[in-house]
Amino acid sequence: MDSETDYVVVGGGSAGCVMAGRLSEDPNTQVTLLEAGGGNASHWLVTAPAAVVLTVPKKVNNWGFETVPQPALNGRRGYQPRGKVLGGSSAINAMAYIRGHRRDYDEWARLGNPGWSFDEVLPYFKRSEHNYDIHNEWHGQDGPLSVTNLRSDNPFQLHYLKAAREVGYPVNDDFNGPEQEGIGLYQVTQANGERWSSYRGYVEPHRTTRKNLRIETGALTLRVLFDGKRAVGVEYRQKGKTYTVKARREVLVCAGALQSPQILMLSGVGDSTELARHDIEVIHHSPEVGKNLKDHPDFIFAYKSKDDSLLGLSLKGGLHLFRQIRHYRKVRRGLVTSNFAEGGGFLKTRPELEAPNIQLHFVIALVDDHARTLHRGHGFSCHFCLLRPKSTGSIWLKDANPESPPAIDPAFLSNPEDLEEMVEGYKMTERLMKAPALAQFIEKDIFTGNVKTDDDIRDILRQRVDTVYHPVGTCRMGADEDAVVDPTLRVRGVEGLRVIDASVMPTIIGGNTNAPTIMIAEKAADMIRAGG
Repeated sequence: MDSETDYVVVGGGSAGCVMAGRLSEDPNTQVTLLEAGGGNASHWLVTAPAAVVLTVPKKVNNWGFETVPQPALNGRRGYQPRGKVLGGSSAINAMAYIRGHRRDYDEWARLGNPGWSFDEVLPYFKRSEHNYDIHNEWHGQDGPLSVTNLRSDNPFQLHYLKAAREVGYPVNDDFNGPEQEGIGLYQVTQANGERWSSYRGYVEPHRTTRKNLRIETGALTLRVLFDGKRAVGVEYRQKGKTYTVKARREVLVCAGALQSPQILMLSGVGDSTELARHDIEVIHHSPEVGKNLKDHPDFIFAYKSKDDSLLGLSLKGGLHLFRQIRHYRKVRRGLVTSNFAEGGGFLKTRPELEAPNIQLHFVIALVDDHARTLHRGHGFSCHFCLLRPKSTGSIWLKDANPESPPAIDPAFLSNPEDLEEMVEGYKMTERLMKAPALAQFIEKDIFTGNVKTDDDIRDILRQRVDTVYHPVGTCRMGADEDAVVDPTLRVRGVEGLRVIDASVMPTIIGGNTNAPTIMIAEKAADMIRAGG
C-alpha cells in the first residue's frame, strides 16, 4: 500500500474533489486522493436533497465538531458540522449556490493578492458552473457543478416573496448577477432533483475510467512528511494500519478551514511555542496557522404554523411526505428535492453600505438547534447572519493525536460592534416575518414572542446565536511574511506544499462559502498546471 504519485490531495471535500478531478485530466499525471470519511457519496442519504435533515444534526457523513465555550454567548458551546464523506461539506450542506459580493474579492486583491479580484475570479466561477436555468454573461453552462432552480414546487415561496414586496425590500431573481441585494429564492447545486456535490461533478464520472486517479477512503491523514523543508508525502491511517504515499511534485492540503491548520500543525508547520507544547518537531515557525478564523454568526426566528405544505411532525405531514417520496421517484420533483432553506436574502442595515451586511435563509420547516431539537406540528423559520463580522477566532491543537478534533474558537460576538449590527439585522428580519403575507400563517412565535426592546434582542442573541456553517481564514493568503500561504497558495517557509480550500480566504466573503471554495480550487488547478 505504500506508494508514490505526482500529487497527494489531502481531503476529498469541495476543494479536494476539484483538485483530483482537474489534475487527473492529464493522463500523464498521477493523483492520489485521501479522504478520512466514507466513499458512499452516491447513497440516497447524500443524493436526496431532503436528507440534509438527517445528516447535519447527526454524525452521518459528518465530523460533528463543537466549539470551546463562547463567553459572549453565555458560555455555550457551538455546533460545527463538517462533511466526512467524498464531497465533504458539499455532500451535507443546504446546496445554496452563492458566490459572494464583488467587493469581497476586490478586497482580497487590495490586500496584496494579485489575481484574486472579482473580474479575475469570475471566469473560474463560470468554468465550474453548469447553470440549467440562467443563460447570460454572469453564468457558465459547461462546468462540472450543476446549478439549477429549486424543483420543490412549494407554494410557500410565493408568500415569502410577497412579504418582501409588502415591506419594501427589493426582490432579486439572481443573487449571483450584477446586483446581490434583495430577497429571492436560492439556486441550488442539484441536477434532476438530486444533490450535486463536488464529488459527483468532478470525480465520480471518472472514478473507474482514469487509471491515473487513485482514491483512498477511510484514510485519516496523520501528517505531511518532510525532507528538510520540502514536503515529500503523507502518512495516513486506514483500517488500523499506517501507510505512506510519496509525492513527486506536491502535497495539496484541502481539509477545510477547521482541519487544514490542524494538519499543518501536526506536521510541524505552525507556532513553534504551540508545537513544542505537544512535542511536535518544528519544520517551520508560522505563527498565523490556525489564526484569523472567521465565521458568520447566525440567529433563527422560528414559528409554528397550521399550513401543512410546510415540513413537520404530524400524521398528516407523514402522509404528505410518503406521497411526496412516491412523486419524487417518478418525476424528481417536490418536497424531497427541497434544500429547506429555499428563500434567501441579502440586505443592508444602513443604506450607505457598499454591500449587504446581513444574509437570510428562509426555511420551510421549524428549525431549532441545527434540527437537533424537534417540535410537533409544522412551521417555518428564518435565519439571518452577519456577513462581515469583526470578531476573529482561532484553531489550535488539543493534543498531538490526529484523531482528536481541533479546538475551535470562532469568538462569536467578542467584538461588541457585531452584537449591535446584529440587533439591526434582527429588526430587519423581524419586519419581513411580520409582513401580512407571512404573519397570517403564524400560530406561535417559538423564541422571540416576548422580545420587545433592544436589550431583549441582545439577550436573545446571546442565548441563541451560532454558526451558519461558513468557517474560513485559518491559513490566510497574503503577500506579507506573516501570511500562511502566498497568492499562489504555496505554504510559506517550505516547498512542495499548498493549502487549497476556504482556510486561505484572507477575509470572509458575503455569502455561502461552497461555491467560492470550488472557485479557489479551479484557480489553483490552473496555477499548478501553469507551474505557478
